[in-house]
Amino acid sequence: MDFLIMLVCAVITIGFLVFIHEGGHYLAARAFGVRVTEFMLGLPGPSVGFTKGETRFGVTAVPLGGYAKVCGMEAGPLQPHLQEVLAALYRRGTANMEDVARDCGISDDEAYEALEELVEWGSIMGPTKQDEFNTYRAPRVVPSKRSVRKAAAAGAPALPTYELGEPRPVHDERVLYESEYHQQYRSLPFWKRSVILLAGIATNLLFAMLVFVLVFSVIGFQVAHPETGEIVTIHASVLQAIQAGFAYIGMVVQAVAGLFNPATAAQTVSDSTSIVGIAVMSKDYFQAGLIEALEFMAMISVSLGIMNLLPIPPLDGGRFVVEIFQKGTRKTVSQKAMNYMSMAGMALFLGFFVIMLNQDIQRFVFGNWG
Repeated sequence: MDFLIMLVCAVITIGFLVFIHEGGHYLAARAFGVRVTEFMLGLPGPSVGFTKGETRFGVTAVPLGGYAKVCGMEAGPLQPHLQEVLAALYRRGTANMEDVARDCGISDDEAYEALEELVEWGSIMGPTKQDEFNTYRAPRVVPSKRSVRKAAAAGAPALPTYELGEPRPVHDERVLYESEYHQQYRSLPFWKRSVILLAGIATNLLFAMLVFVLVFSVIGFQVAHPETGEIVTIHASVLQAIQAGFAYIGMVVQAVAGLFNPATAAQTVSDSTSIVGIAVMSKDYFQAGLIEALEFMAMISVSLGIMNLLPIPPLDGGRFVVEIFQKGTRKTVSQKAMNYMSMAGMALFLGFFVIMLNQDIQRFVFGNWG
């Protein structure tokens, strides 16, 4: 039973904090008109959920973590032939890669690369497990109530509805391509891309600050009177609560920065904890009460936000550094280079994870705290 309670507390803590982190990315992307095709609570895999607009919301089979699939974040230059390939598929509705290549007068490889990029854009649907060949489909299109009202008010013809894989007319290839391109992350200026990348971190820190204000200013905290020993409740001002929040964030920043100092790196890793430690501590804090649980979630939220600031792909901070590099040098980082950097970053974090996991097993399972 204790293990089950611990698992539930860990799922609630990590799931909620990753949810608000990815929610920051989602809200920022949608605010700038960027398409988001998936918003999931859990690791990628089988899922249940619903679709609203162009986004599928749901929960995956492993509800730890989460992700928002912001379209157009792939690295490297644009594939050629995107415009004509998009138009060819829309006119057919459903087509194999070879059909599109023949319509556009390009090679099968060129058609495949363009089609796969358009899948990443959310502009078309890729092959399913049931497809025998590389079959692609034009997406289902259902006009929103707002767009229907807007068209009716302007006296325009009724907006058509298209089912998945249904052919549709393409009156102007360029207009169609531009409308899809401008819903992509990569079409945005540098500052908007930066906002999307850092929005998740900002959301984590904002949540923590709100908890600090709620606990220290609204609810108050108990201390013992220095003379009588009587327990009294003190309410700090909102400004004092915010200052306490910033002070804690500063402490976490200093601790994380210790990873890059050879003299303190080992101690910093030793003082850190893995998902096992978070699970054990979340159970203890949740059982202590609502206030303690909120404080714990605020602390983990700050850690999650600051860790994501590290300049290591595939973390948000790593992608932000890549954006700065591209802005400063006017060079585009290739997808191959991004993959290599991401693999190196994942290998580094996997090493940290193994060390911290071993520490937590020794501490919480075997009781070896020395």
